[in-house]
Amino acid sequence: KNPPWSRGRGRAIIDPSSEQKGAVRLMASACFIIGAGPFYGLPVAPGPEDVVLAADGGYRHCQTAGITPDLLLGDFDSLGSQRPDNIPTHTFPVEKDDTDTGHAIRHALDQGYRTLILVCALGGRLDHTLANIQDAASAAAEGANVTILDEREEITFLTGGTLRLPRRKGWGLSVFSLTDRCTGVCLRGVKYRLEDAVLTNRVPLGVSNEYAEGSDCITISTQKGALVVVETVPDGPILS
Repeated sequence: KNPPWSRGRGRAIIDPSSEQKGAVRLMASACFIIGAGPFYGLPVAPGPEDVVLAADGGYRHCQTAGITPDLLLGDFDSLGSQRPDNIPTHTFPVEKDDTDTGHAIRHALDQGYRTLILVCALGGRLDHTLANIQDAASAAAEGANVTILDEREEITFLTGGTLRLPRRKGWGLSVFSLTDRCTGVCLRGVKYRLEDAVLTNRVPLGVSNEYAEGSDCITISTQKGALVVVETVPDGPILS
């Protein structure tokens, strides 16, 4: 069952800068990547034209959600003997330089998908959460539109151009620099505006913002650097 707060994919609109080569708007089809992190339900249901990749233990979450992934990827240290034999599989060695979710992201990009939706990629192990955020940011730098969804957050990445976020009643947001510096940062339509600011990855200047009174849209832009935008719902039950 989809949570009542979900507006579905495509809520965030990125207008790429002229310097952001290869950047594209959201495609009609998307690649859903289901990780092995905590499962709270699917915030957005895959459409008939979408593809679903399960990263190792993410297959169990697919079973719980009642969906069959198009491809199963991983070293299968989580699934082990529970790996199904009726789903196409890509197997990776246990000793590798990325996570199973990271390999799934790379596979999606290599297949030409530029709209990636990651679920069950946050929480659980902190090292894997950080790795997933880095891999998602790397994909965004290659021109992909990447969103990470979980029970309470929606995370979007911006590596140039302008990000437009239609208003969500009661939601707040924070903006962080993933690179050493993000320059020319502008936040408009928010309570605490920024104009041509510099954000660094050492000082959380963009934490805990909210929609300005009367604002129906937030615009976030940066001239240089990689931003991560975290939208958060207030405390309280979400999924029903």
